[in-house]
Amino acid sequence: MDIYYISVSATGRLLSGFRKWYYNAAGFNKLGLMRDDTMYEDDDVKEALKRLPESVYNDRMFRIKRALDLSMKQQVLPKDQWTKYEEDGNYLTPYVKEVIREKKEKAEWNKK
Repeated sequence: MDIYYISVSATGRLLSGFRKWYYNAAGFNKLGLMRDDTMYEDDDVKEALKRLPESVYNDRMFRIKRALDLSMKQQVLPKDQWTKYEEDGNYLTPYVKEVIREKKEKAEWNKK
């Protein structure tokens, strides 16, 4: 039994390490962006953006504008300003999930 727990723990650490590596390899964090800043803006995401608190929306727009500016200059932020894996929260994902859930619920009601 002990070997099983060790292998599960080792696998978890390996997976976590891979996630961090992939996060840094993607490169958006070097521009100061968060994972949710890179979502494709379909209708669900656009609706979710309307529901964000104003301060969160303004922070998002600042990060995106700064990233566009850096990209045009072919530069990245100093390493101490990169978005860290541990600090990257899903600020938009809960709103998108809520929008999708509401659309499904509305579709169910319309079937009846």
